[in-house]
Amino acid sequence: MDILLFRDLEKLRALGNFSQAAVLANLSQPAFSRRIKSLETWVGATLVDRSRQPVRLTEAGTQMLEAGLQALARIERERSQILEAHSLPDKYVVTFGAQHSIGWRFYPSWLQALEDAYGPILSGLRADDLHNCLRDLKNGELDFVVAYVGPAQQSDNSFDTVVIGSDELIPVCKPESDGTPLFDFTREGVDMPYLRFGEAAPISTLLNPMLKAHGLYRRLTTVYENSMAGALRIRARAGDGIAWLPRSLVAPDIDQGLLVLTGVPEWKVELQIRLYRNPANTNRVTRALWSFLEVREAVPLVQEG
Repeated sequence: MDILLFRDLEKLRALGNFSQAAVLANLSQPAFSRRIKSLETWVGATLVDRSRQPVRLTEAGTQMLEAGLQALARIERERSQILEAHSLPDKYVVTFGAQHSIGWRFYPSWLQALEDAYGPILSGLRADDLHNCLRDLKNGELDFVVAYVGPAQQSDNSFDTVVIGSDELIPVCKPESDGTPLFDFTREGVDMPYLRFGEAAPISTLLNPMLKAHGLYRRLTTVYENSMAGALRIRARAGDGIAWLPRSLVAPDIDQGLLVLTGVPEWKVELQIRLYRNPANTNRVTRALWSFLEVREAVPLVQEG
């Protein structure tokens, strides 16, 4: 039995006329009538009441049409999923985009923790400015983007987000030979050389409110500016000034005595690390990964501290 005969029956119910339904089905009326008759023969009951105009489905016709349409919907859904599965390579590469500062330290350890919990995945990372990453996510060129946000910062409604970790911006500089900060804020009246993120860098929007709230702008003199945390880290290690950098990035330097905290604890800035996806561009691999991460949100895979 041709299951698409139920589509013909649906057209007939909607129009109530064999000739009009045949035109809609792109068939001659005799051919269309034969198709309806073949369906009735298969069912073993009259499905169409032809004694009135417009024609109407019998109770059996209504019952079978509902069952047939449900079956068609299920078949088409399963077919769509099968086609999607076959359209993906056996080893799909999940593409991530991340800010440079996240890509250096947080991302590798987070990915390892993810694979330990979820299972191995093939993946690739594109480290770039956040604006470029989100643009490529919107265009379907990336599957996910990892980004810093403030705890109260609102996300773009066009993307789905899930929290995957935490971090903080902390003030660091090169130490003196005795381990004390080379640039110590307890020295009143001394301007501190400041290694700052450029105004276009998203981290600036998270850091600047704290600097303003604590009146630090009057103590800081910008000597170098860069949008990449890694570049600021190199200059800080060289003793060129103070920089607020992600703890996850500079933790090894602090452990090795290459950098030291300066200022006071109140001058740190708490950060969330969120994963973004474009719900309009997903596949079975990325949907499964996202579902896993949504469940894990209450217990982030990586805690930086």
